[in-house]
Amino acid sequence: MGTDILGMIFYTILVLGGLIFIHELGHFLAAKISGIRVERFSIGYPPRAAGFQLGETDYCISWMPLGGYCKMAGMIDESLDPEGVKGEPWEFMSKPIPVKMFTLFAGPFANFVVAVLLFSWASFYYGTPLYDTDGNPVFDDGTRIGAILPEEPAFDAGLIPGDEVVSIDGVVIEKWADMRGHIYDRPEETAVFVIKRGSDTFTKDITIAAKPDEEGNIRGAIGIMPDVLYERADLVSSLKFGIRDTYYFGELMVSTIKKLFIGEESMKNLGGPIIIAKFTNDYRKSGGRNFVVFIAFLSLNLGLLNLLPMPVLDGGHLVILSLEGIFRRELPLKAKMVIQQIGMAILLVLIVVIFYNDIMRVAS
Repeated sequence: MGTDILGMIFYTILVLGGLIFIHELGHFLAAKISGIRVERFSIGYPPRAAGFQLGETDYCISWMPLGGYCKMAGMIDESLDPEGVKGEPWEFMSKPIPVKMFTLFAGPFANFVVAVLLFSWASFYYGTPLYDTDGNPVFDDGTRIGAILPEEPAFDAGLIPGDEVVSIDGVVIEKWADMRGHIYDRPEETAVFVIKRGSDTFTKDITIAAKPDEEGNIRGAIGIMPDVLYERADLVSSLKFGIRDTYYFGELMVSTIKKLFIGEESMKNLGGPIIIAKFTNDYRKSGGRNFVVFIAFLSLNLGLLNLLPMPVLDGGHLVILSLEGIFRRELPLKAKMVIQQIGMAILLVLIVVIFYNDIMRVAS
């Protein structure tokens, strides 16, 4: 158990920390191209643990591992330091609006590029779903789970794509059709599922839901779909699939964010570092294509979340710059400080809510 927790922490820091590093590297390279001095490039949040000075930049590792930042000279950011703005030509605030926007967008853009590359790699190395002549996916008749429907019994039980059903109530399952028959005939009953995930095998008590089928008959369901068959794609096709998958999942996430804002989606569904750590560990054990796709999805999420029009985030800065460009007038420094402070307060409240959700989910 202790080894598993250490492994979960290690891989979470490796995956999430790596994606944050890519994000900040995007800002860093754009700043260098634009002639903006970078005062500090940190992996992790303060306090500073170790590092070295090279030119005008302090390259360091900080003690809080799940984060990072690229501190540009003359920028009002989460450091809330108005003394850093001196009007020097190498400062962020001294640059034209298009240059500032380029530097800010470079972070999320780096995450989008990584998502495309990882989705492409999944198609090239592991394969892309196979479709029949009518355009329908061809499913495998094994017991490997290909998809989990949200808020259904399998999802609530913590199952993930890639899990294999070994048995149900002691009956060995070898084909999807056999498993479907066992589940269909037992609506509202609790069954013991033996699940294989990578090299691990564990049991889950799952209460089967009652759902009407196409003919109106009540059947059992737990919200799982079979795995599809895959075929290897060539390099060019893989890149096309990578762009397609990035667009598809991006559109899905934008729709989810929209539903959160208008109240169609509950804030309880928001997950944070604890849930990410759990999923990272689960998908790592699942291995192969599922793990690569999961990292790509995380990278895409990180890029899109940073584009939200909220102060402190890249999207908030971009909104302010857009308004300044439209009205041809720069916001006073004090106003930007107030906006950042409000943004920090909102972000802290959001962090508390997300951590609370994580703890409640793990506890349940």
